[in-house]
Formats: sequence, structure tokens, C-alpha cells
Amino acid sequence: MRSSQIRGRAGITHVTIDLSASYLRAVTDALPNAVVVADRFHLVRLANDMVTEVRQHATRDVRGRRGRKRDPEWAGRRKLLIGHERLDPAAFAKLWNALIDAGDPGIEILHAYTVKENLRHLLALSGTFPERSLIRDRLWALYEQAAASTSPEVHRFAATIEQWWPAIEAAIITDYSNARSEGYNRLAKHQGRNAFGYRNVHNHRRAIRWACTRQYRRASAAISEVPGQVR
Repeated sequence: MRSSQIRGRAGITHVTIDLSASYLRAVTDALPNAVVVADRFHLVRLANDMVTEVRQHATRDVRGRRGRKRDPEWAGRRKLLIGHERLDPAAFAKLWNALIDAGDPGIEILHAYTVKENLRHLLALSGTFPERSLIRDRLWALYEQAAASTSPEVHRFAATIEQWWPAIEAAIITDYSNARSEGYNRLAKHQGRNAFGYRNVHNHRRAIRWACTRQYRRASAAISEVPGQVR
């Protein structure tokens, strides 16, 4: 390995990744001195998946089938994935009361929803330079709510948080995220689907590059001047 490559790696202090064991192993092998940071977007997505699994499991156990429109947990499935602060108070009260009236399945779903919101409450500390005691209190609230649940999905989620806690804590303290690269990845995949059937690989690459540089081109066009133009 060239000395310049070694110096370049030594300059990398933090690496933000998804919650993937293979990614973690690759980073620790290539950059043993770098701090691994868990991406907050994927943490919330994992929590939403946990809520969905609890809802589906509860419906199957009680009703012996998939959810239908008349089931309160199915009717509110999208609201369960929305942050509490973004929900209309009346709509949230309606969802909460409907699940309470549904009995044990609805209560288990609300347990999972509360665990998800406790995670979002914990991640909201990112970029605020929080005290360690505040991080500890919010993490304890998440674990306490998860322990009160009887759903194995909630317990697995709490175990995942515990396993990845050093990387999650680093995300809260540093406020680092790979949101920008994830956005470019989404644009590239979207253009890849649009370009399905392209026989010219170069045109396919141009379409992806054009989409990923659109914002930069708009900004540069706003400040650039045409040579010889008279104001």
C-alpha cells in the first residue's frame, strides 16, 4: 500500500454506516482507528419496521388473518409510522383510543409505538451537545418501555439498540449522518429504473450523473454570468 493511501486512511476519523454487520466488519478492518457512527435515518426506519411487525403479529394472533379496513390497527397503520409531533392532536387521540378499545393487541401496538417514539426522542438530542445524564435518562426510558412489552419484536429491537449503542451514542454526540450519500443513492436507483432498457451504458451513466448534479447546476447557473453580457 502506498504511503499516501496510508496517510489518507489515517485522516478518516469517523465513518457513518447503516446497521449492517458486514459494513461494520469492513470499516473496522480497513479503518481500525475510526469511530463508527450509526445513521439516524436507518435507526428510525428500523423502529418503524418493528412497529409494523408488532401490528401484523397482533392482528394474526387475534383475528387469524391479515388486517382489514374495519380493524383499528390497520386503519391507523400509517399514523403509527408518523412522528408524534407531526400528528394532529385529534387524529392521534382517535388512534390511541381506538387501539385501547381493541384490548390487548392494541395495547401491545401502542407499547411498540411508544418505544419507537422514545428512540426518536433520544435521537432528537443530536447536534444539541447534550449532557451524558440526559442521554442516559432517555435511553433508560426506551429500555423501560421495551421491557414492559411482551412482544418479541420489541425485545429484539431493544437488543439491537444495546448492541449498536456505541455507534448510536456517537451519532448523538457528533450529529454525523450519511443522509447526503443516501440521497444520491436514491437518485441513482430512481434513474436506473427510469433507464431500464437502455442499450447504451454511457447514456445510462449520463442520466444518473445529470440527476445527481441537478441541484449544483441550478445553483451555479444562478450566479454565473454570460461572457460579454451587459447589465
